[in-house]
Amino acid sequence: MAQLWGGRFTKETDQLVYNFNASITFDRRFYREDIEGSMAHVKMLSSAGILTGEEKDRILEGLQGILADVENGVLEITPEYEDIHSFVEANLISRIGDAGKKLHTGRSRNDQVALDMKLYTRKEVTELKGLVKELLQVLHGLMKEHVDTYMPGFTHLQKAQPITLAHHLGAYMEMFKRDYGRLCDIYQRMNTCPLGSGALAGTTYPLDREMTAGLLGFEGPTLNSMDSVSDRDYLIELLGALSTMMMHLSRFSEEIIIWNSNEYRFVELDDAYSTGSSIMPQKKNPDIAELVRGKTGRVYGALMQLLTTMKGLPLAYNKDMQEDKELTFDAIDTTKGCLALFTGMLRTMAVNRDVMEASAKKGFTNATDAADYLVNKGVPFRDAHGIVGQLVLYCLERNIALDDMTMEEFQKISPVFAEDIYEAISLETCVEKRVTIGAPGRTAMEKVIAVNEAYLETLE
Repeated sequence: MAQLWGGRFTKETDQLVYNFNASITFDRRFYREDIEGSMAHVKMLSSAGILTGEEKDRILEGLQGILADVENGVLEITPEYEDIHSFVEANLISRIGDAGKKLHTGRSRNDQVALDMKLYTRKEVTELKGLVKELLQVLHGLMKEHVDTYMPGFTHLQKAQPITLAHHLGAYMEMFKRDYGRLCDIYQRMNTCPLGSGALAGTTYPLDREMTAGLLGFEGPTLNSMDSVSDRDYLIELLGALSTMMMHLSRFSEEIIIWNSNEYRFVELDDAYSTGSSIMPQKKNPDIAELVRGKTGRVYGALMQLLTTMKGLPLAYNKDMQEDKELTFDAIDTTKGCLALFTGMLRTMAVNRDVMEASAKKGFTNATDAADYLVNKGVPFRDAHGIVGQLVLYCLERNIALDDMTMEEFQKISPVFAEDIYEAISLETCVEKRVTIGAPGRTAMEKVIAVNEAYLETLE
């Protein structure tokens, strides 16, 4: 058992206890962050006169060698080490001797693991931003392509009013723009360096925490050593943001599953993002969308678990906090995988424009516009509502759309109707006359698309 402690103990830790306490099986993915943090720490110790130049050079060379050997497979991270910190330090001492024992001067595993987790999370937030940006770009392209693709808009999963596919996709564009913004906020708030906080009360060594923070790309050092080692707010924020993002992906997946069904046929998923049945040869299942929908609960669970872990912890560090890692790693991996696959599925999805338009016509989505037509002719809205209700009932009994009615049929229900009703209730008119910003009309949509174009150019 390779441990960084033990002088105060007179007998070996029970193996079962050791295994339960150890974190090497999951914090091994911190090896790069741990080594990079140690290298910055060593440079600062040398600058502060705590290490000699020779000691600094030997330690840095040893750390660089460990990093290279881990990455090329020469050096394996094994369970004989309690955690990634003991792995790095033990191998360093083995390679360079007593100089390696000075690496830990002025720091604790508490501020060390806080640093590793921040460095790792910061890198993952950057990667997540890249994946969300790619999804936004695909959505933007689809919006530009489908400004004139008419479809029914829904409330309560019932056809309500005609819109365009660009308008529908634009709702998700706004959701994922907010998701991107949340990731930016999290990055900014978490970008302070905890190294140098020690176990909880700082250190008597003359550390230059500003230098360490600068070397590692942080805006500056954290300002309270107790908070530094016990803060997991940034992880809770991240898991909250990922949960919201997964909720958006899940809602979108649900719609794609419905649209892909035999009854709707609004879209057809590419073969590469579908699977078949082991018994029913005709099936083409939207498994990627279903898995994204299913994995959402997994990310929610991580958020609830960390909130529950943290809710009763006194200051400062407690071993409970070790439970932050596996669930965060899993939530990040899950969300990244879902973003990448969902974006690919969306990019390759075929849209059945004619089916969407026919569905909008058959669903009486222009009924509100027929009522507005009557109001513009002087009919009180409540009366107009009743008249159009009669029209809908008439059409349902005959399995036709409002557009299919003859002028004689219209005027039997209300003599106010004239030939201009056909233009008033056409899908094109119903959509295009809605020109307020945020509405589905082409004029409004082109303004929004231009705003999104400019927005995408600002993304990192």
